[in-house]
This record gives sequence, structure tokens and C-alpha cells, in this order.
Amino acid sequence: MSLSSMLPLKNHILSALPAEELARLLPSFEHVKLSLGKVVYESGERLNYVYFPTTSVTSLLYTTEDGRTAEMGLVGNDGVVGVALFLGGESTRNRAVVQIAGGAACLGAKTLQAEFARGGPLQRLLLRYTQALITQVSQTAVCNRLHSIEKRLCRWLLLSHDRIESDELLMTQEFISNMLGGRRESVTVAAGHLQDAGLIHYVRGHATILDRAGLEARVCECYHMVRAEVARLAGDVAKPSITAIGGP
Repeated sequence: MSLSSMLPLKNHILSALPAEELARLLPSFEHVKLSLGKVVYESGERLNYVYFPTTSVTSLLYTTEDGRTAEMGLVGNDGVVGVALFLGGESTRNRAVVQIAGGAACLGAKTLQAEFARGGPLQRLLLRYTQALITQVSQTAVCNRLHSIEKRLCRWLLLSHDRIESDELLMTQEFISNMLGGRRESVTVAAGHLQDAGLIHYVRGHATILDRAGLEARVCECYHMVRAEVARLAGDVAKPSITAIGGP
């Protein structure tokens, strides 16, 4: 399926490109579907593609030698999966796993690296996004060390909600405990508190956000700092509508 048939394109980096740049790059992209749980890349694996999520969300995970896992950050329609490719590393020590199924725009490594080396608008957007991602990874480390599982759960729910167009999230206790680096029992208790407060509804692995404002009032400062940094870095970037390019 061609990328041009999936309009409007919903990735913020790509939609922020000038129309002529986007038109020039579109033929190099392929639209792909990423299923829940798909491993986009493994730790230490050479990266052959980058993925610009449109409706999917991918978790960046670190797994210890004894098999414990914790989320370092997540990437949705705000960014790109595979920053090591344009930063010169070509591989990374974390793994990337799809946490919310959906679409992404896929670009080959050589094409991405050549485009980045041109020093044009895409390079500037990718570097801005990388700064925002570094902020998210750093703040996640602080949050996992200092804040309660309930506040960390609120952060995860809000960050995920920001990156999709639905109030429904998949959220099994095992999955979210791996994301937050906590025990399943602790996640169950935290989700129960949020449900009792009328902020979410949780049943059979699905969480529905009922009161986003209430979650924002309950979450720690980590979420607000990450969101503010993303807004600051993207604030002066014009976002032309891609529907003007090859759209109906």
C-alpha cells in the first residue's frame, strides 16, 4: 500500500516538513502495519529502517541480564523509532516493542542517512525530536526512581493517550508492570485506585480514560515537563496539511 493513499499523514515530524520536501520524499516511504508486541529491533541489532509512527506507539525497553524489563521512553506520532541511524550509532542497547498496534511510515537506513546528511528541514526536525526524546528518557529514569507506581501509571497513560486518537488503551497488568518496572500486584492496586476515583475504567486488559483532566491533576511533574519540552521544541514549526499533496 502506498504511503500517499494513507492521507492525511499523522506523524508530526513528517507533517512539519515543507510541502515540497515532503513531496520529494514521499516515494521513498512505505506504509506498514505494526502489530501489538512486534519487536521493531533488538538490542545490539543493526538497524535497517526507521519508522515514523502514525497510529502506532512503540516502547523503548531495556532488559537486564536477569530478564527484568523497564521502559525508557515511548514513541508515537510525535517522533521516529531508530534515532541511532542518524546519530551515527547504527545500533542501540535498548529494544523497541510495539505497545499499541497501528500504522507507521517506514524509510530505509541509507535513504534516511543521505537525507540527514543534506542538512535540510528533516535534519533539523529530527534533531529537535531527539532532544525531546532525551528529555523523556531522562525524566522517565527520575520518575521510576522517585515516584509512586500510581503516579508512574498516570504518566504512562497520559503519554500514550497523547499519541493516539482513542481513549481506549491495552493495559494488562503484566505488560504495564514491565513498562513501569514494578510488580503486577502493585499495578493492579494502582489501577484500582484510579478506577475508584473515576479517572479510568479497566477491564480484561483494556483501560478507558474517563477523566483526562483528573489524571493530569494526579500525575507527577515528570509528565508535564516532558509535554512542555515537546511543545517548546515544536512550537515554532509550521505544520502544513499533507492532504494537499496527492490527496483527494
